[in-house]
Amino acid sequence: MAIDSKRIRVLIAKIGLDVHWRGAAVVASMLRDEGMDVIYVGNCFPKEIIEAAIQEDVNVVGISTLGGGHLALGRELMEEAGKAGIKRQKVFLIGGVFPPGDCAGLRAMGFNGIFGPGATSEQISGFIRNTVENQKPKRTDQNHR
Repeated sequence: MAIDSKRIRVLIAKIGLDVHWRGAAVVASMLRDEGMDVIYVGNCFPKEIIEAAIQEDVNVVGISTLGGGHLALGRELMEEAGKAGIKRQKVFLIGGVFPPGDCAGLRAMGFNGIFGPGATSEQISGFIRNTVENQKPKRTDQNHR
């Protein structure tokens, strides 16, 4: 279905028990302002996030993390996506504060976009639109070089 006839649907979640919510809420609001349908599920574990992504039929799964569990929980999330058969069908993004050296591991897990502090609305929404429109997930690490 062409992107013009269907709005982009994005699931935003805080992974695990991470209590830092502000970044996820700001990104969710920004994406709504950009005309995307946003489903914010708050704190969830990987299996719950994948179940919600399937149930809500989203194009994009966006994870926010500040609690330090991004590698372990990110790996578990992508494994669950593989088991559910959606790893290549959805665009997976991760954002938050983590060491730039972890970006290679996150990319290897299957995250298409990696966004750190300072990523702009234009960078995030532009990446989502471009990736969904082309239906070929590309890789980026905005502000994590």
